[in-house]
Amino acid sequence: MSKEEPTPRLAVLGAGVMGTSITTLALIHGVPVVLVESDPEKRAGARARVERELRTAQLLGARPDIPEGELTISASAADCRGADVVIEAITEEAGLKVKALTEVDAAVGADTALVTNTSSIPVDELAEALPHPENLLGVHFMNPSYLIRTVEVIRGSHTGERALASVERLLTALGRRGVRVGDGPGFVTSRVLHRMINDAARVVQEGRATAEDVDTLMQECLGHRTGPLRTADLIGIDNLVDSLKVLHERTGDEGCRPCELLLRKVADGELGRKSGRGFYTYAVGL
Repeated sequence: MSKEEPTPRLAVLGAGVMGTSITTLALIHGVPVVLVESDPEKRAGARARVERELRTAQLLGARPDIPEGELTISASAADCRGADVVIEAITEEAGLKVKALTEVDAAVGADTALVTNTSSIPVDELAEALPHPENLLGVHFMNPSYLIRTVEVIRGSHTGERALASVERLLTALGRRGVRVGDGPGFVTSRVLHRMINDAARVVQEGRATAEDVDTLMQECLGHRTGPLRTADLIGIDNLVDSLKVLHERTGDEGCRPCELLLRKVADGELGRKSGRGFYTYAVGL
């Protein structure tokens, strides 16, 4: 970003795994963030979670040597007023996303770009339920977003030039490369990756290999950096199941129907890193 370009102002809806990760990315690049979370318990712990992520970014060498952006935590979408871009990062359920985006649209007015960080719901499906569909586009940040420098950018059929330009300025400020892809269920990354994770979990479910063996083979034979099942733990197995259900409903692909092992892990509270146990065991909070 040039010295003449003002620092963009960002608001993030949702203080879960992805909302916290995106907030951390913005703060380490000097971008101020209003983080909105309606759940009182999540809101109370949001600052501590962001501070933990900031420390992790520092330890991993992902934190630029610039002043940190200011973090404001709020319960109200009204506090997004004044933001150049608002990123929605809530539960992967279309109705909830439309409700949150509609509320923030009323608060910020027609000049603010709205971004959904959905991993699977088509942008047009959400946009067509909004008062200003031209303001919405998709940006699919991966987790942890302060380590992964490339994002999917999804321009819906209604997305206007002004919203697209605002988001491109934000991505430049965040040091991220956006790759534009077509709209549709799962876009590119989730359409390919989530089905693969489902198949990997099914192999474990059938007793043909352990999670460790599946990941080792995918890492050492096929070059997958972490292995699909460690990736599932990082995504959050509940989030993965939600996305798979969306993909299955909207594509009819039986390979996207969540397998029994994934469903059982969600029922048992084995959600991955955030719960301390998924396919692997973790110290809680890491």
